[in-house]
Amino acid sequence: MTMAKRDTYTPESLLAVAVAVFNERGYDGTSMEHLSRAAGISKSSIYHHVRSKEELLRRAISRALDGLFAVLDEPGATTGAAVDRLEYVTRRTVEVLIAELPYVTLLLRVRGNTDTERWAMERRREFDHRVAALLKEAAADGDLRADVDVRLATRLLFGMINSVVEWYRPERGNAATSEEVADAVIATAFAGLRGH
Repeated sequence: MTMAKRDTYTPESLLAVAVAVFNERGYDGTSMEHLSRAAGISKSSIYHHVRSKEELLRRAISRALDGLFAVLDEPGATTGAAVDRLEYVTRRTVEVLIAELPYVTLLLRVRGNTDTERWAMERRREFDHRVAALLKEAAADGDLRADVDVRLATRLLFGMINSVVEWYRPERGNAATSEEVADAVIATAFAGLRGH
């Protein structure tokens, strides 16, 4: 019976359970016992799929980061005026955040207590720097308002995007679509950023 139950779990479905528990309890506050109870399988069954709790964390965070970094390689992010590329990346980042909400939520909550968390924070900084470079390029092109400090604008833009994980709850049935949220972020941010 245990074997049959274990076999119904895939690495992907186990990862989804782990992410939900990590987001609810915090990574540090989650034990393998918590994970086995949430999944309804034994700890040994979990070890059938992964070596450690930290491996689950790394897989979850990698999923979020892979989605975000993929945006930077899309044609809309690599061709055209910097301000248009910045707007595209902003829109797609919101869409990825919503599509991978539990995974990005976990990514944004890591604090650097493990090697995996430190690696994730470094990768996040790299993503942020690449988007900030687009903002600087758009400013240098004269496409952003001259009276807006680029470093401050970068922080405010990321603050607006990242805050979506704190309030977006599609399970409540009244949430806007990812397109509507992205439209609102673009309208709010770029009405204040664009120079003309």
